[in-house]
Amino acid sequence: MKLGIVGLPNVGKSTLFNALTRAGAECANYPFCTIEPNVGVVSVPDERLEKLAEIEQPDKVIPTTIEFVDIAGLVKGASRGEGLGNKFLSHIREVDAVVHVVRCFDDPNVVHVDGSVDPIRDIEIINLELIFADLESLEKRLERVKKQAKSGNKQTLAELSFLERVKEALEQNIPARSLELTDEEQDIIKHLFLLTSKPVIYVANISEDDLISGKENEYVKKVKEYAAKEGAEVITIASRLEAELSELAEVEKKELLSEYGLKEPGLDKLIKSCYRLLGLITFFTLESKQVRAWTIKKGTKAPQAAGKIHTDFERGFIRAEVMDYEDLVAHGSQHAVREKGLLRSEGKEYVVKDGDVILFRFNV
Repeated sequence: MKLGIVGLPNVGKSTLFNALTRAGAECANYPFCTIEPNVGVVSVPDERLEKLAEIEQPDKVIPTTIEFVDIAGLVKGASRGEGLGNKFLSHIREVDAVVHVVRCFDDPNVVHVDGSVDPIRDIEIINLELIFADLESLEKRLERVKKQAKSGNKQTLAELSFLERVKEALEQNIPARSLELTDEEQDIIKHLFLLTSKPVIYVANISEDDLISGKENEYVKKVKEYAAKEGAEVITIASRLEAELSELAEVEKKELLSEYGLKEPGLDKLIKSCYRLLGLITFFTLESKQVRAWTIKKGTKAPQAAGKIHTDFERGFIRAEVMDYEDLVAHGSQHAVREKGLLRSEGKEYVVKDGDVILFRFNV
């Protein structure tokens, strides 16, 4: 699963990406510093994994991961190829969801591409470019479907009506993700690959001073109001602080967080929110030398979850031996869970739940 970090130039995208991945993406104070996207694989923080490691005392603890892509900053006119528009649009097409970084701080030393700080204007510049690109690809699809609809086929006529509804929404600057859709419409829109149908999290990038004050600045309030209209989440982060935290050892990190009155880094909150946004859940496997977290989509059945570990596990699936994370923590060992009769044997139709601890039985 890939998340694309987008935003206008100099809003703090690459600083955030560097903090997430410690990858050192070039981070200069001028537009288009990131041209080819930087890609980083990031561990998903999960307290449950740490607790399981305490119980099992394994040689290895392997967290699950998601991928972040730092996409080049774009400018007005990107859908017509301005700036690095064409590259930006092709890169954003390849991600599963969007992390939209918005500048919510004043700093005369950091140039703003439009000369002033206005988060709503900045959001709308990017959203409009994505809408323009979607309208262009939708027009092409509409032309084809209109010709096919002349045959009177009910399915084609229904698709034509739906495409016209999407076009009307886009023309009113409403992103495709804001539309309420039936299951059939969800299927159609999935195959349109519209940029505005991708789920979004807004990241309000604030100054360290604002973070210390604990008060929400006016810029952040505006972003939250805007996001609420499309049902999107807003995470507030001071990306410079996050970059500093990412360089520190665990003890020093905790000290700095307590100075700012924070329980966890903003990045941890962001990663967890992205995980939820993509509809992902985690199950765990415990071996004698390894405790490991695995990512699956919510609603995945046991054989497909087994296939995440190895295709042989799915092909030769017999059953899944499942215990609840809470039961394992409460009773302190796998043996105790078995003794209490809390280990369940589940078949092919079992839908894996978040936090399941599973041993797969298979035969190939």
